[in-house]
Parts: sequence; C-alpha cells; structure tokens
Amino acid sequence: MDGSRPKFFSLINSVLNIALAACLLACAEPRALAETGAIMIAINHMKLGSPPSGFIFARTGKGGESEWTVTEDQTASSGRAIEQTSTDRTDYRFPLAIHESLSAANLDVGIRFKAVAGKIDQAGGIAVRLQDADNYYVVRANALEDNVRFYRVVQGRREQLGGVNLRVAPNQWHTLGLRAEGQRFTVSYDGKMLFSVTDRTFAEAGGVALWTKADSVTRFDEITITTLP
Repeated sequence: MDGSRPKFFSLINSVLNIALAACLLACAEPRALAETGAIMIAINHMKLGSPPSGFIFARTGKGGESEWTVTEDQTASSGRAIEQTSTDRTDYRFPLAIHESLSAANLDVGIRFKAVAGKIDQAGGIAVRLQDADNYYVVRANALEDNVRFYRVVQGRREQLGGVNLRVAPNQWHTLGLRAEGQRFTVSYDGKMLFSVTDRTFAEAGGVALWTKADSVTRFDEITITTLP
C-alpha cells in the first residue's frame, strides 16, 4: 500500500463526524424547545398557497367551513402569514386553526394579527384549553368594534368574561397575548397588559387555536406558545 488509502479513509471519517455532529445538533433543537416549553410556529417553512402545516381546522357555530392558507405578505416577519380567507357572512361563525400537537392547561400565547377585510367582522384571536370546537376560552380583538374581549365558549355558546374598548386599526399589525395560569387569565394588547379575569369552567389541559369570526379575513404572524409549570 502506498499510504494514500488510510489518508482517504481518515478524510471520509472526518466528513462523517462533521455530518453526524450537525445531525445531532439539528435533532437536539426541537428537544431544547420542548424542555423550555417554548414553541414558535415556523411559518417561513410553510408552503405558499397551501393550508398551514401542523394545524387542523374546525368551526364553532353555523355557516361554511373555515378556509386557511399560507399567503405572501412582505410586512410579515418572514414574508409569509397564515390567513383565514373565507368570507362567509354567517354572524355566529367562528373558524379555528388548531395546533395539532400541543395540549396544555397553563401557557402563555402571543400572536401578531392583521385584520385585512370583513363586512360583518374584522376579528382575530387566540383560543386556549380547547376541548373541542364548542368548548374553550378565547381572547379576540375586533377592528370594526374597536375592542378586545375575553370569552368562555361552552357547548358552542359564548359568554363574555372581560373586555376593554380601544383602537384596533385595520390593515395594521397588532400583538395579542393570553396567559392562562390556573383560574387566572391575563390579556395583553400591543405590549400592554389590559385586564385579568378568573374562571374555573375549563381547568384541564386543552388545545391552542387561531380564531376568527364570520367573514373576517385575518392574517397571523409570530405565533409563540410557552407552556408554564
């Protein structure tokens, strides 16, 4: 042997070791997120024009089914946003995009949303402790009504638990946050805490969902979910 073969295999081993290390780092990242309890929805990895991956879709109330898609938006953080596109004008109709692999009771959820269009409503919100399409808590902001409201939905019926009146400008990004800890729910809007309420209707773990109302065409961005002890 002239000695070139051992050097060749040494190079191959080095390349394999580097690839293995990269794989281990890539595989470790989701675990690290799980351990910290923090999840950020990677909208930038979703396919334009298709339903957002990692979600299942439902509807509270009456009317047509919800329609969710990944759309291009240069004002979104990654140039893409999740949008509810159906313009069904049924008033008591609440489309849901439910995160398919998360269930928790105590958590902190934050989104950016933009109310794009709607004659009946221009609303966007966050549902938590979702048991099914007819049972959950939801906070929502409405650009036609200029208010933020917090509800419990029990067997498909909404009951308001708290709210404030404030400016919700259409076609502008706003942030909305909901922190659920035991019986206490804290709502924030555009970086400011608005109000807290207590309720014990749904104490157990449940799903997290994006929420709209009636014919609202609403876009969602920067969706973060942090599970709490």
